[in-house]
Amino acid sequence: MTVRRVMPVVQSDAMPESREFYGLLGFDEVMDLGWIVTLASPSTPAAQVSFMTSDRTAPVTPDMSVEVDDVDAAYAVMRDSGAEIVHPLRDEEWGVRRFFVRDPNGRVINVLSHR
Repeated sequence: MTVRRVMPVVQSDAMPESREFYGLLGFDEVMDLGWIVTLASPSTPAAQVSFMTSDRTAPVTPDMSVEVDDVDAAYAVMRDSGAEIVHPLRDEEWGVRRFFVRDPNGRVINVLSHR
């Protein structure tokens, strides 16, 4: 399994202000689903940050996203380790397959692969 990118997810009720603020640092909007906005560096596209009001299809808002090349393998490893799966493995309508797992610090991690 290979990690492709790691991205913080900031719960926010200030989407326009966040977009503007991080734009001052050189980030451009690469995704806006209304409830989640992702900004990326044009020169280093894997350098990203997301802002989310609340997750539309999950019970909690994750603290971080980790994109891997094989989310099914990641899910099996986490499940078999006894880690707490917070949101089950599923395909989402915006083109990702994902699950949420809680890390030892209590943080919720969104583990995903693009389909």
